[in-house]
Amino acid sequence: MEHDTSDQPRDDGADGDLPDSDAEWRDRLSEEEYRILREAGTEPPFSGEYVDHKDDGTYACAGCGAELFDADTKFESGCGWPSFYDVDDDRVETRQDNSHGMRRTEVLCANCGGHLGHVFEDGPDPTGQRYCINSVALEFEDEDE
Repeated sequence: MEHDTSDQPRDDGADGDLPDSDAEWRDRLSEEEYRILREAGTEPPFSGEYVDHKDDGTYACAGCGAELFDADTKFESGCGWPSFYDVDDDRVETRQDNSHGMRRTEVLCANCGGHLGHVFEDGPDPTGQRYCINSVALEFEDEDE
């Protein structure tokens, strides 16, 4: 999986200067961000800052700042993590995840490869998808700021 590390200005809010090594990622991220974004960890359900968050704006990757989800696509799924029903295809990548004895589809930031969460096929219309995302993997950008 290749990620854009150029210094060209980006229109998605992403930081074009990504860490080149594991040590640089550890310096850049908090311990919890590193565990989730770089080691595919998961925060406990209903513990995240954005589970019940309802403000207008954009959710970006906490690892690189790339815009990911519009708040208009966020919905209450009851799963314990922020849930979204849609995302631009160029913002995320997916891959099969067979960890923990389950078959799931992992969601990663297309810019930095950070683990965001998983997508399931039990979401609302119009997509039928539920992007179940760790709050720690997100930063919120308020529409009014």
